[in-house]
Amino acid sequence: MADRESPADPGEQGAAAHADGPGFPGGGLARSLVEAHVYLDLAAGPGGGRAAEHAVLSEEEDGWRVTLDNAEVFVPYVAEAEARREDLTFGSGVSELIDPGQWVLIAGTYARRALEAALFFAADPSSDERYMGIVADWRFAADAVVEALKFVPDDADTLPEASFWTESGREAHEREPARFTRVRMESDLAYYRAALDDFVRLHAGDDERP
Repeated sequence: MADRESPADPGEQGAAAHADGPGFPGGGLARSLVEAHVYLDLAAGPGGGRAAEHAVLSEEEDGWRVTLDNAEVFVPYVAEAEARREDLTFGSGVSELIDPGQWVLIAGTYARRALEAALFFAADPSSDERYMGIVADWRFAADAVVEALKFVPDDADTLPEASFWTESGREAHEREPARFTRVRMESDLAYYRAALDDFVRLHAGDDERP
């Protein structure tokens, strides 16, 4: 599984900042260490940036407890192992910590980061680290949309209002409901995956970059 830091906070608070969201300071279950860090970044609120870089990781009998200030989440060893085995960035199943509105916002954050970094990379494509960072950002953007799509019922064309349990998720949905239809999210997913494929095709070259 790719190792990539969580996105800079897009100015939206996560579920941990709201008493109506699962995982409110008492802690919740994350499906992977990546999801735990993304969640804690969101929990830091506006201006938190990459706050999860300062999180404390404690090993317990059945998993890791990841703590940042008053927010904490628990990542079972078995969940992390499954995520790595199946190459799932954020983990198996549906998130209990991050709602679909937040996942769509997160996807947009990763995509903007990839686009901006690609401009600098085009001027100097020699950095393998920057190359891998852009690849990871496009992949994470796509995977975040996949997480949002998991909340769409099989027989539905859009996300039900009840699936948005965080303030930021509800606000995003109210502001632009068309962004949360199955067709729109699948279109975004296809775009992010195509952007990743195009970037790799153009820049992988003959030096056997991954």
